[in-house]
Amino acid sequence: MTSIADIEIPATGTGLGELFEAVPSLSCEMERVIASSGHCLWLSGATQDEIEHALATSSEVDDYALVSEDTDRWLYDIEFDPETVDPFTVVLEEGGTVLSASASNGSWLLSVRVVDRENVSTLYDRLVDNDVGPTIVRLFDMAEETHSQCGLTSRQYETLVAAIDHGYFEIPREVSMQELSDELGISHQALSERLRRAYRALVTSELNVAEEETTAPPMPSD
Repeated sequence: MTSIADIEIPATGTGLGELFEAVPSLSCEMERVIASSGHCLWLSGATQDEIEHALATSSEVDDYALVSEDTDRWLYDIEFDPETVDPFTVVLEEGGTVLSASASNGSWLLSVRVVDRENVSTLYDRLVDNDVGPTIVRLFDMAEETHSQCGLTSRQYETLVAAIDHGYFEIPREVSMQELSDELGISHQALSERLRRAYRALVTSELNVAEEETTAPPMPSD
């Protein structure tokens, strides 16, 4: 049974330790795509000069390059020293998927999807063996009840998970609807309808509105 684990890991020893020591206000968020040479990470919480000085002087960073920038945050492709612990690689080696990852106040928070709870135990032991002191913040099973509570059918849930995994919701999209439908073995039209029904189920569930309330009122005339 698929499980989701939220794991907190001290940044010390993972490549970000010295960066947090140099810039305590630093915040970090993983870009979904991990570059081949390292990791794409959004860094914020300080000026660009402060961040780049910390990157340039850190013994845990082998190389870095600015990829993009947004308001008060910068996306860097960072290659960490091989001697540091790479929690992303550990998760992948244990058969898990990193759904999201962020770091602040000297700690990582990873949301990880695994096949079952035994994988969480193995992953935890691997991190302990690497002296990073993980803490399981939350652990739950993605059982049938989990997505049915949101009004999703099993197929709708599986489709949304596949869309996330393949980058359909990224900006820009990493996969087209046709490519995603081919991956799922269904038609483009079937995928479009399934996604629309899933969106509706999630919106009505999260906004706590009844189906009859979702009918849009007539648009006012000019």
